Parts: sequence; C-alpha cells; structure tokens
Amino acid sequence: MGLAARGLLVTINKTEIDASGQVHPLEPLIRLPSGRSLLTLLDDQANEPALLAEAALAKDWLKPEEDEAWVYWSTRR
Repeated sequence: MGLAARGLLVTINKTEIDASGQVHPLEPLIRLPSGRSLLTLLDDQANEPALLAEAALAKDWLKPEEDEAWVYWSTRR
C-alpha cells in the first residue's frame, strides 16, 4: 500500500524560500487542508540538474539487463 493510500502523503510541491523566510510555490496550488506537513530543504540549486536527470536515468537503471549486469558485484564479498 502506497503512502497516499495510507493517508501519509497528500501532495508534493516545489517552492522557493526568500531571504525573509517566506515560502513561494513555483506551481499553482490547490488549497490544502489544515494539518501537518513535512518540509525538505535542498542544499542549493547546484544539485538540481542531478535531481532532474534522475527520472531519465532511472529508465535505464530499472531495466532487467541492468540487474543482470550487477549480479556479479552484488554477490562478491
């Protein structure tokens, strides 16, 4: 069962925080219900290209032939 199905994750939105600490959504938001949230602060935008590339790279990482190629290394100690 996923996080959303268990009521643990409603939505993820990109935001920027200005110098005064105000949070500004980068995308239009629906009005969220009151409740708890989790804020993750990223170091800086220097890592953003790597984060954006992750989804594209994952297409290759998740192929069965990749798993086969790594079996040798996962079984060696």
